[in-house]
Formats: sequence, C-alpha cells, structure tokens
Amino acid sequence: MAKKPQIPGTPATLALTRAGIAFVPLTYTYDPDADRLGVQAAEAIGEPPARVFKTLMAEIDGKPVCVVVPSDHEVSMKKLAAAFGGKSAKMMKPADAERITGFRVGGISPFGQKKRVPTAFAQQAADLPYLYTNGGQRGLQVRLAPADALRASGAVLADLTAE
Repeated sequence: MAKKPQIPGTPATLALTRAGIAFVPLTYTYDPDADRLGVQAAEAIGEPPARVFKTLMAEIDGKPVCVVVPSDHEVSMKKLAAAFGGKSAKMMKPADAERITGFRVGGISPFGQKKRVPTAFAQQAADLPYLYTNGGQRGLQVRLAPADALRASGAVLADLTAE
C-alpha cells in the first residue's frame, strides 16, 4: 500500500491546511549563497522564475507589510507605498523580518506568519494558472492557485514591480 507523502509541518503549511486551501509542497536543495534566492528556487524546481514568487518584508511609513512578487522582478518602492496608501517604503532589515514573521530569511512565507501584516501580491499572479511561493522553510515551495494564495494570506493584488 502506497504511503501518503508527508507534508512538512511548518506554520505556513499548517495555516494553508487549516484554511482548507489545496496546495502541493515541493522540496528542493536550498543554496544560501545564491545571488537571487527566488530565481535559484525556480531553477531548482524546474519552473519559470515568473511563476515562482518571492516573499519580502517591507515597511510603509514605518509599519510592516508583506510583499510577494515574481522571483525575476524587483519591487518598486514607490508603487509599494502607493499600494498601501503610504508615502514611503523601504525593505525591512532581515532580523526584523524574522522576528515579525517567525520565519528565517530564505524561508519567509506569506502564510502562517507569527504576526499577520497587510499583504500584497504582484498583479502578475492573476494571469497564472498556479504559482509557487515559500512554504515556511528554506528549501520548501508550495504550489497553489493564485486566488487561493490571496485568500489564505488576506492579500490584495497590486502593481508592485519595477519596469
């Protein structure tokens, strides 16, 4: 009799399960020395970088937010601030991101964060049949429908990327 594959029990996968969100976990070899972790994850799982989204923590007017964009794109700070009705945006320091989310950098997920913060996904997500995002630990991605990702994270869609 075949065994059901074991889903890593991270706060992110547990949050998705509790919310009744269908997802497929996928593990890969995490490279902490990669220049671009999201692109490295995409290469490792054999998906285009535009389909593998990276989760970043930022501050809008000093308040924490979560931003999720395709791994081959950069965030426009001006667009990010506008998406949340703020004046200025900056990336959060890694130690602060880890403290607020409960995840380690390289394993930050938009799901199951220790402290829920306003979240936005790049509008490119709406055009995809599915996307990947971090599953709450280094070397773990979860595949899910964009609408489910938005619902599970309480996110909005916004124009967030630099041209």
